[in-house]
Amino acid sequence: MRRRTFIGAIVGSPVAPLFAQPQRKLPRVGYLTPTGSDSSTALLAPFTEGLRKRGYIEGQTIAFDVRTAENDFGRLPALAASLVQAKVDVIVAVSPLAILAASRATKTIPIVMAFWGGEGLLESGVVANLARPGGNVTGVSMLADELEAKRLELLLNALPKARRIAIISTAKADAPIREVVQVANTAKIELVMSPVPGPNGYDAVFAAIARDNIDAAMVPSFPRFALEYDQIVAAAATQRVPAIYEWGYMARAGGLMAYGAEIAELEDRVADFVARILKGARPANMPVEQPTKFELVINLKTAKALGLAIPQPLLVRADEVIQ
Repeated sequence: MRRRTFIGAIVGSPVAPLFAQPQRKLPRVGYLTPTGSDSSTALLAPFTEGLRKRGYIEGQTIAFDVRTAENDFGRLPALAASLVQAKVDVIVAVSPLAILAASRATKTIPIVMAFWGGEGLLESGVVANLARPGGNVTGVSMLADELEAKRLELLLNALPKARRIAIISTAKADAPIREVVQVANTAKIELVMSPVPGPNGYDAVFAAIARDNIDAAMVPSFPRFALEYDQIVAAAATQRVPAIYEWGYMARAGGLMAYGAEIAELEDRVADFVARILKGARPANMPVEQPTKFELVINLKTAKALGLAIPQPLLVRADEVIQ
């Protein structure tokens, strides 16, 4: 074959070029959550949308490795280790349990908290300082203890005649936090700890709350309750027990009330941390942030089913009222 004919055959051939461009490696984000895949969607969707707004699109400019413990918290250390072995570029850890597991698994891969709830962040050693974390961990921390106290205040505003409030708790039946006790003492109400041993225990617990003439219940911030909220809402409805929850979607699912940080804003800020880290920022120099947007959601349909009249001043304060 003549040289000219050979070159023409190569140029016109449908086969791949001799010197193909190497495929660009996508940055990988590990996402570690103690809950299941269903409940984590409420957090993962706004997080991925936040990254999309910053130019990180799944499959095109970024890849995700999601690890869900399915409410088996003992799996978190192994799941965190698997993300380290996968050599992800950054780990997003949801809840203190996941944050602790991730921080123990690696001291080099950047970790973004989503979210540390309550006190003890500095005491845990995860970060050295809120303004300058100093290590490989930063992100969003919530004042969960103060939010729990605020929820009790709102519940008492909705039920001004209430004198006994149940606090749904884990099987350990931990004592209520100091801020909640202060609100209860000021309002002269009794707090009743109501431990739930497992996912099948809500019916019995709420039956006991109704039987013991307890006026209402508060469902505090805890990963297990975020996973099992539909069972809690159903048990509360069956026993006609008014209850307040952490996340707005719990009231939208049929709970009476919910008060907490706005998920979309929280996850957008987590996405911002990840985007900045992928562009070269160091967690050690990125101050830990706190939420700035909160929402009060009241389900009037549930209130009517319970025979409750929510005071008008409280309805006016609500960010969303479900008719």
